[in-house]
Amino acid sequence: SGAGKSTLLKLCYMELMATSGSVEVFDQDARDHSRDQIALARRRIGVVHQDCKFLDHLSVVENIALPLTVSGRDVSAEMSNLDDLMTWVGLSERKNARPPELSGGERQRVALARAVIMGPDVILADEPTGNVDWDMSQRLLSLLVELNKMGKTVLLATHDLNLIRSAKKQ
Repeated sequence: SGAGKSTLLKLCYMELMATSGSVEVFDQDARDHSRDQIALARRRIGVVHQDCKFLDHLSVVENIALPLTVSGRDVSAEMSNLDDLMTWVGLSERKNARPPELSGGERQRVALARAVIMGPDVILADEPTGNVDWDMSQRLLSLLVELNKMGKTVLLATHDLNLIRSAKKQ
């Protein structure tokens, strides 16, 4: 707690800029990125926020599809991918639920699905298992490990030493 895990992740997706030293994002100093370059770089980064921010008036599937909508992609053309992703995170049966109706583990899985819907090169996960039980944390960790095996770079911030030990075994 207080070691700078969340700050490091915010530097990686350029929500914060370093006041000293340097941070390179996709082989370029973050401070040299223009506003447009930051927006383009962020499309290559999926972020699982610690507090799972959702739009409560949208369904689970609409919250997951939000990055597609914001980027101007045709959500209806992506329905097959959305269905596959919902199955992958184990939420097919909950796709029409609203965020307030979800458990902590379901919210974390929605956050993970939303972070990967655009097919990012990098996934940054800030305490993705902080609000779930051990079994669910193992499931979420397995999903992140699977993404890594698929060639994605995964940076996970956690204070849970047991989770770190478990990740080493996978």
